Amino acid sequence: MPASEQKELKLDLPPEFDKVEDERLHRKQRLAAAFRLFSAFGFNEGIAGHITARDPEFPDRFWVNPFGMHFGHIRVSDLICVNHEGEVVEGDRPVNTAAFVIHSQIHAARPEAVAAAHAHSLYGKSWSSLARKLDPITQDVCAFYDDHELFDDYTGVVLDLQEGKRIAHALGDAKAVILRNHGLLTVGQTVDEAAWWFITMERSCQAQLLAEAAGKPVLIDPEQAKIAAGQVGSPIAGWFSFQPLYQRIVRDQPDLLE
Repeated sequence: MPASEQKELKLDLPPEFDKVEDERLHRKQRLAAAFRLFSAFGFNEGIAGHITARDPEFPDRFWVNPFGMHFGHIRVSDLICVNHEGEVVEGDRPVNTAAFVIHSQIHAARPEAVAAAHAHSLYGKSWSSLARKLDPITQDVCAFYDDHELFDDYTGVVLDLQEGKRIAHALGDAKAVILRNHGLLTVGQTVDEAAWWFITMERSCQAQLLAEAAGKPVLIDPEQAKIAAGQVGSPIAGWFSFQPLYQRIVRDQPDLLE
């Protein structure tokens, strides 16, 4: 077929917005979808876990799940907005204190981070007990090659702002941090990216636990791991990887958009 007759192919790209109201709704829709996906993947652990999205109009506010609501029930209309003083400024449900303490400090330390995700997922918390970073044993985990940190301490449930600051400091400029004896935390320039990093990091923890249980994994060569990191670990790669999951969960559970 001549080039002039070839069909123009579409490739999704992150949307741009003329109105802040449209951007806010988009972030909230992605956030509600992320919670439904976390539920589908079994990342629930009672009342633990939270994902936040910075408000596009007020940088010192973020949207988050109401305290005590199951991830699988969350709709756009259920999300609450919290300021950096811990006050609920939109919504009629309380905020999880740990969510405020951790996420307020992450958002304050990382102005470019629109979203952050944390949950007590099974393989993430299991791996965290080893107080080790992940090794480059698969192509997927190379997204975190030289781009994740370890918070090598545990002092109980995070209820103090200073502890939140310590976690933010440990995260630094990385996309993820392993919280020893606690679980995983990821950030991104979009809700999509932060949620995807959490999902694939959880799976990477599972893969390494399985591999080490069977034997001694062969590591990817550092030069090749670095190349792979550039291919699968960029913000756009994280955003794009989330899109099939978003499409599936919206089709299966359209009520999340209410």
